[in-house]
Amino acid sequence: TETVRFLVERGIPVCAHLGLTPQTVHALGGYRVQGKGSEAAALLKQQAHALQDAGAAMLVLEMVPAALAAELTVELKHCATIGIGAGRGTAGQVLVLHDMLGMNLGRMPKFVRNFMDGAPGIAQAIEAYVRAVKDGRFPDDQLHAW
Repeated sequence: TETVRFLVERGIPVCAHLGLTPQTVHALGGYRVQGKGSEAAALLKQQAHALQDAGAAMLVLEMVPAALAAELTVELKHCATIGIGAGRGTAGQVLVLHDMLGMNLGRMPKFVRNFMDGAPGIAQAIEAYVRAVKDGRFPDDQLHAW
């Protein structure tokens, strides 16, 4: 919260992030719901209120129980909540573009919905690139170089 307060005092809007954070995925053993159980929920609520009190303008809630995210959305009066895998009860929603477009080939978290299966097209494009490089059609010195 000190960093949030420091930035806000200097006029820099802050979007905080609670729940699962990208840098903790592997440390936690994968995509695991955060704030489950009364102690974990109480800690997450305390952290959310502290971030609001420090001046955070927005709070991303990732992979937290829907009921907890909805409660926080009602409780936080000066900090908008954005959910990713946190149910419908937040003020807004977000997904990672690569996940939403189906551009990742690995296992996806439960909260991701693939709105376009882009992976086959991406694989085909990579294969076409490799073929073009190998057979000398790319790069073309007239079109792709100075």
